[in-house]
Amino acid sequence: MRIALFDSGLGGLTVLSEAVKQLPGEDFLFFSDTLHVPYGTKTKQQVQGFVRESLNQILREDIKAFVIACNTATSAAAAELRQEYGFPIIGMEPAVKPAVEMNRDTGKRVLVAATPLTLHQSKYTQLVSRVDDHSIVDSLPLPELVTYCESMQFDPEVLLPYFNEKFAGYNLNDYGTLVLGCTHFPFYRSLLSQVLPKHINIIDGSRGTIRRLRQVLAERGLREGRDGGNIRFACSSGEPSYLQKMRDAFDLYHKRETVLEGEKVNR
Repeated sequence: MRIALFDSGLGGLTVLSEAVKQLPGEDFLFFSDTLHVPYGTKTKQQVQGFVRESLNQILREDIKAFVIACNTATSAAAAELRQEYGFPIIGMEPAVKPAVEMNRDTGKRVLVAATPLTLHQSKYTQLVSRVDDHSIVDSLPLPELVTYCESMQFDPEVLLPYFNEKFAGYNLNDYGTLVLGCTHFPFYRSLLSQVLPKHINIIDGSRGTIRRLRQVLAERGLREGRDGGNIRFACSSGEPSYLQKMRDAFDLYHKRETVLEGEKVNR
C-alpha cells in the first residue's frame, strides 16, 4: 500500500522530499492536479471540487494515507474529507506556531509568505489568532511564485528583482523569521537567503507535517519496516512531459536539500 501525496502542481514535491527522508521504507504516489494549477488564485468552492476529483483518481490505487501537500487545498478541503473517509488524511498549515515561539522573546516579527487564498482562509486567520498572542505576525501574498515554479523558472536574474520588489515595503531588520506558507516556495529558499538579512530564519511546514504522518501511521499500525521504497508520479492531465518535469523537479530539490543538510551536519 502506498502513501499518496497530493498538490495542484510541483510544490508538494518539497513535502515528498521530507517524506522520503523520514519514511525511507514506504512506497509513495505523488499526484499533481495539473488541469487546475494554480489553486492559490481560485475560490474555496473551486478548490474543494478539484481536490475531490483528484482524490477519486487517486483512490484507484491502494493507498493507506492521503497527504494534502498544499496549504491552500488543506484550508479548503481537509476538514470535509476527514468526515467522509476512514484512512488518515494529513494536511498542511503554515509553520506560524514555531515561528512565533522562536521570536516571541526576541523583539523580532514573523512574516508569512503564501498564496492569497491561503492568507484569506479562516483556517489561517484562526491559526494566527490562536498562536500570535504578541501580534508579531504579518502576511505577504506571493501568487506569482507558484507560476514561476510551475514553469521551472529559477533564474536569479528574474527572481532576485522580483523578491526585492515584494520585500520593498518591509523593514526586514524588524523580522526574525520568514514562514514559507506554500509548498512551492521552498524551491526558492536559497535565492531568498540571498535577499534577506542573514539573521532571518526561513522555515516551512513540511517537517512537522511528515512528523505527524509518521505518528499517525505508527498509531494505526501502518508503518512499513522494510528498507527501500518506491515513488510513482501521476497527474490529472496524464501528460508525459509534465510527469518528466515532476521527476526532474523532485531530483533537483531532493538532491539540493540532501547536500544542504550534509553541510549543516559537517559544520
